[in-house]
Amino acid sequence: MAALTIHAKSHDYDVLVERGVRHKVGEFIKGRYASIFIITDEAVEKYYLEDVKKSLNGIADVSTAVVPQGESSKSMRQYEHLLNSCAEAKLDRKSLIIALGGGMVGDLAGFVASTYLRGVDYMQMPTTILAHDSSVGGKVAINHPKGKNLIGCFYNPEKVIYDIETIETLSEKEIRSGYGEVVKHAMLSDDVWFNELLERDILDFSDSKLESDLTKGIQVKAAIVQQDEREMDLRRHLNLGHTLAHAIETELGYGEITHGEAVAIGLLFTLRLSESLFNVSLPVEEYLTWLQNNHYPLSIISELDTEAIVERMKWDKKTVDGSINFVLIKKIGDICVEPVPNQHLSEQLNMLKAEVSGI
Repeated sequence: MAALTIHAKSHDYDVLVERGVRHKVGEFIKGRYASIFIITDEAVEKYYLEDVKKSLNGIADVSTAVVPQGESSKSMRQYEHLLNSCAEAKLDRKSLIIALGGGMVGDLAGFVASTYLRGVDYMQMPTTILAHDSSVGGKVAINHPKGKNLIGCFYNPEKVIYDIETIETLSEKEIRSGYGEVVKHAMLSDDVWFNELLERDILDFSDSKLESDLTKGIQVKAAIVQQDEREMDLRRHLNLGHTLAHAIETELGYGEITHGEAVAIGLLFTLRLSESLFNVSLPVEEYLTWLQNNHYPLSIISELDTEAIVERMKWDKKTVDGSINFVLIKKIGDICVEPVPNQHLSEQLNMLKAEVSGI
């Protein structure tokens, strides 16, 4: 078991990482809420919804809403549907919304909680490796056809309950997706953890190793968020790999590639781009080998329309007056944000496309 506290400006909240903890949810909220509304997706529903409902038996009135699986559910349509469901369930400001699922569910349910009645309490119950990132830090959002997470706000959960037993039902693709964010946190942290990850097969992990990776990732994010909750400066570092990743997701269509896979590809581009800008040597080849060994969809890179992708990157939230501000790496653990000319981005993307086309 691992437990840590996030010190946010709005309030402190605890993160608990423990096998089987979904069976004890009621213990953490007993007597605090008259009604509870669980939002989950179709995949998680069949595995874990009844366990959570059973743990809440006799604690409060419980109602549920199930949305389709996948990034396409982070939409205005599903958002409106869930607001209607909240109203039909007669939720009030003494109600609790529980986000039971991966990053999509957490973002969507959190945004519903932040806006319904101008804000009701919510709890994150992540069920994927990827959501170790999104469940902490208070960013909640839905997508827009022009870009990912364009509609959202900052709204912290009351608690994060992370049952690592739920990882057992993830597909290999979802495990790859999750480790895209894990390796991002390692790059933000130090080369010891990063190099240790590069030596591993991500499908071969124990409970203790998984708990360690997740806890380290949460600690890296917490340390940054506690200094810059509203992403005015330092928190932008957490977008490492995301400028290209979001552009790929939007250009290909939400759900065609997982978020973590897109981030993993974005990190590869960031390493190459950083080398070209700072005249430094970074572990690009080692990281590329790790991506290949763990079957990340590198072929997608050579299929990208460079001009369209650069245009998509202009919708990144770090862009100012049309200038794309990129999160870059001087060395593992040494991160900065600097504007990069569009022409240089195009040149480097074309070079990466040529490099991976021969793999």
